[in-house]
Amino acid sequence: MTTATEPRPVALVTGGTSGIGLAVARELGQRGHRVFLCARTEDKVKQTVEDLRAEGLEVEGAVADVRSGESLAALVRAAVETFGPISVLVNNAGRSGGGPTAGISDELWHDVIDTNLTSVFLLTREVLNHGGITGVDNARIINIASTAGKQGVVLGAPYSASKHAVVGFTKALGKELAPAGITVNAVCPGYVETPMAERVRQGYATALGTTTDQVQEQFEAKIPLGRYSTPEEVAGLVGYLTSRQAASITAQALNVCGGLGNF
Repeated sequence: MTTATEPRPVALVTGGTSGIGLAVARELGQRGHRVFLCARTEDKVKQTVEDLRAEGLEVEGAVADVRSGESLAALVRAAVETFGPISVLVNNAGRSGGGPTAGISDELWHDVIDTNLTSVFLLTREVLNHGGITGVDNARIINIASTAGKQGVVLGAPYSASKHAVVGFTKALGKELAPAGITVNAVCPGYVETPMAERVRQGYATALGTTTDQVQEQFEAKIPLGRYSTPEEVAGLVGYLTSRQAASITAQALNVCGGLGNF
């Protein structure tokens, strides 16, 4: 939390209209951040901004395609013009994608990599160069990766590859920016109940010739806590990483997974 004499920090959150991104936007807003969020759909951005403002949070947003450098440059300009220098960047936007590797199209592979990995690089570079983050105190970059970024996922080669790369990028950048006092960490969710999780279950059900309920039962059986994590639980770790108490945590990939992965 900020004090009355401190400027309120600015957080930029991608994919902020549903699932983990929405929970992160709400968590950071409740912690006193001014939040600028984005998503691809104008109606969703507008509705989410209205909903969070109704909760008493200071939120603005814009449409952006994280696969496009031009779109991300416009996003950063809009965020800075609206709230000032960015203190916290949360690279959350992502997509699922996979299937039997022999049948994966070039289009699917490139879209998963562009959405989940290249966007993290493009937006982080833009924020470093034009977002003002290098001039603020307590600056944070937090990338939403996955436990799939630490172990292989059956029928998920593009997704797992992209998230492994996000973890590697995070660790390298964390060491690079440490002298500047900017911490860089990855949060690695396991199975989290989100709209994307439902799409993943449907994809596995189709590939395996079973039902989504059976897929969910199989997934939950692998989790020591026996349940999916919630978006709010993931957002709670993101919130902690923005705090001053987390100032010595950097270049790490931290799990929120119910014990699914102990690595």
